[in-house]
Amino acid sequence: MPVFHALLDALGRSPRLDPVNHPLNMPDRMLSPHKYGDFVLRPVLTDDEEDWTEVRCCNSSWLEPWEAGDPEGSPGLTFHQWVSSLRKAEDAGSGAVFLMEFQKQIVGQISLGAICYGAMRTATVGYWVDQGHIGNGFAPLAVAMLADWAFFSPSGPHLHRIEIDILPENKRSLTVVRKLGMHNEGLRKRYMFIRGQWRDHLAFSLLSDECEGGVVNRLSMCTRDTPVNT
Repeated sequence: MPVFHALLDALGRSPRLDPVNHPLNMPDRMLSPHKYGDFVLRPVLTDDEEDWTEVRCCNSSWLEPWEAGDPEGSPGLTFHQWVSSLRKAEDAGSGAVFLMEFQKQIVGQISLGAICYGAMRTATVGYWVDQGHIGNGFAPLAVAMLADWAFFSPSGPHLHRIEIDILPENKRSLTVVRKLGMHNEGLRKRYMFIRGQWRDHLAFSLLSDECEGGVVNRLSMCTRDTPVNT
């Protein structure tokens, strides 16, 4: 499945600035503030196979325009092989994947990949949300929660910067980064292989020292007067 290939590349083959592993202390779950309802982020488990597969299959046409793939045609992974690769990435400190859950139902997924330590301390973020739950603000909330963990949590990788790369026509994701007040760093030419071709992406960044009160609080301030529609 293409989603496994893309995540394996992002999590297991990330550039590293030093040879020492930085194992991630993965939280069992990250709870959202009470006002956002019963929304949590948690690691992917082998027991999630049936529910995860059902959600992905129901969203196959919805997610297809944004699906990354390997132009060299990597061999397929089973769900259990994919989860095993996630545990290895966590142990190496190269990446992490969390499920988005609302009222104990899988409604999406978010990843922190290509983690660099040393002088850069940066990583890339990717996500998807179930089409049936669009309009609840889950994508910006998940990015904010993930960023707070990556920037400030004692168990996180203590990053300085996160980046989200977006196809120019992906208006919903452009709304997500706007709600978070992320910086537009410009166009990355032929940055990622999407649906059979190398596609340009717009790069957006967020820095830890700009989010002194936390990224979830920053999101609340940026969106308090803006209708939730992503």
